[in-house]
Amino acid sequence: MFLDVQMPGLTGFEVGRRMLDTRVAAHIIFVTAYDQHAIEAFEVNAVDYLLKPVDPVRLEAAVERARRRVASDRPLNDQLEKIVQLVTERQSRRERLAIKVGERFLLVQAEEIVYASLADDSIMVVTGQHAGTSNYRTLDELQARLDPSVFWRVHRSHLVNINKIKEIVPWFSRNYILKMKDDKSTEIPVSRTQTRRLREYLKL
Repeated sequence: MFLDVQMPGLTGFEVGRRMLDTRVAAHIIFVTAYDQHAIEAFEVNAVDYLLKPVDPVRLEAAVERARRRVASDRPLNDQLEKIVQLVTERQSRRERLAIKVGERFLLVQAEEIVYASLADDSIMVVTGQHAGTSNYRTLDELQARLDPSVFWRVHRSHLVNINKIKEIVPWFSRNYILKMKDDKSTEIPVSRTQTRRLREYLKL
């Protein structure tokens, strides 16, 4: 944006700051007879600061620099594509998962999972009605498939659905034990590093 700033009550720097505050996409080149405001120009992310009398070569270089900035800005379509991608990924995390129960494979909805734990080099997945093993080799792989806003890695060996927590029990050193909503009211320890996150989320 190229402005001939002659606005009563506002300087060019005040205009620039207002653009920054309102997140207006602008690329400003200051042309002035005063050299003492160059630092202020830097603070408002100006493309260049030209002193009068203006050198035509320097002006041309400044305009070209502004054009490159405009061209490098991501268009709205790119932002929309990113949003669509994120929504698609979120939806894919809601798909059903297969767990092995005895000799059978059951398909369960992701939101039905109460918790998943690492046990004897296998991933045990527990829902309200079933408990079985997952084909995923690690909890990291399983966690990547699930919604990170719902499934928390509260311990290196345990991944829980925060919507399936029945009770939070204070434990030693200000840590917690989670009682889950499965038929055994399974108790899951919360690691020290995850305790703060749990406190902040639940306002404990």
